[in-house]
Amino acid sequence: MGSYPPAPPPPAQGPVRGDPAFEPQILSPGSGYVATQRPMRKPRSSWATSPATYVLVGINCAVFLAMTLKGVSPGNPTPQQLLNWGADNAGNVLYLDQWWRIITAMFVHVGILHLATNIWCLWNLGLLAEPLMGSVGLFAVYILTGAAGNLLSTLINWYFFLGDWAKYHDPAVFPSGAGASGAVFGIAGALIILLKSKRLPVPPDELKKLRKSVIYFAAINLVIGFSISAGTRVMHAGLNIDNMAHLGGFACGILFAAPMVPRFGSPRTLFQSRLRVAIGIVVGALVLFGFFIVSVRG
Repeated sequence: MGSYPPAPPPPAQGPVRGDPAFEPQILSPGSGYVATQRPMRKPRSSWATSPATYVLVGINCAVFLAMTLKGVSPGNPTPQQLLNWGADNAGNVLYLDQWWRIITAMFVHVGILHLATNIWCLWNLGLLAEPLMGSVGLFAVYILTGAAGNLLSTLINWYFFLGDWAKYHDPAVFPSGAGASGAVFGIAGALIILLKSKRLPVPPDELKKLRKSVIYFAAINLVIGFSISAGTRVMHAGLNIDNMAHLGGFACGILFAAPMVPRFGSPRTLFQSRLRVAIGIVVGALVLFGFFIVSVRG
């Protein structure tokens, strides 16, 4: 039997266009292209892209752990225990001038279930928001919107639970407020504004769906909060939801994001300058609001 002649060797093939692992390089005139392997980028961890979210979650969990180790009930802490750890209280803030509670209250939680729900929301919204506003921006929006919510809660509690200021001398008559929910609503408010930006390199339909989901989150939780509070007043028993902290944080989040541009799709200098403007505006507004509360207190 005969044999077939050996097949000619296949022609040399250059790099395939569009293959991200290769890149053509010209060695010398007329020598053609040679494929050289491009170093593959290692995917960045979520810690590298969202460190502020991890830190804020860690602080909240660490405070709760410290509370339980010091004997605070993990399921049903008393109002006095919450006050000892920095919960907000209109009497302590306005009567005893303990204004630091406006900040510390956003890291104190009323039991493990309260902590878990707030941390779950903070985790999801933080991972979404931090790439848009940066780590400094997320820290700022958490602290400032949480403070705004606690300030509004302080004012409303003073108005509704005090009545005659001269009649009360015991700060314990005021309800105590605690939790990260005001700051969580603040992040949601900021996201609703930033996700409307046309600078983001994301298809408009996807952005619209994402923004709508954040709006639904805020609206549904506000309705649930006010409904629970209404039921508590009618039944004279149940959960006390600090809806004013939620409203104050949400409104402040919108104010914070209004002058900003997202970090993605914007020049770095523009983003940083707008972030500074946003922080300055909100800090100024909170200082003025604080002076207003003091003037109303008399």
